[in-house]
Amino acid sequence: MKYIITILVALAIGAGSAWAGCNKKVSSIGKLKSWDADTKKITLVVQLSSNAKQLEAKSAQLTMTPDSTIVHGGQVDSVNIADVVGKRISVLSEHGKIDYVITLADKS
Repeated sequence: MKYIITILVALAIGAGSAWAGCNKKVSSIGKLKSWDADTKKITLVVQLSSNAKQLEAKSAQLTMTPDSTIVHGGQVDSVNIADVVGKRISVLSEHGKIDYVITLADKS
């Protein structure tokens, strides 16, 4: 009986941890409209997104965190986010928190 209870508890713990994180990453492409240094938020005019709400609203407000990484010209963290305002960027985020900002070449 102890073995059955132990196995059931192990399965319950394993099943619970599988649901702990959603891992829903959102990728968006658009033009960086503004950067607010006080709140650490960017406003993105969305052109493409994996999130239907962002596509419908045509904009997204996302938050930079200390773990956010900016990639510009192949260099990591070589530019300040304020220097990218008005340029096309790709953003990877989760729950409104930015993981990566990648600068893109302008469309010709």
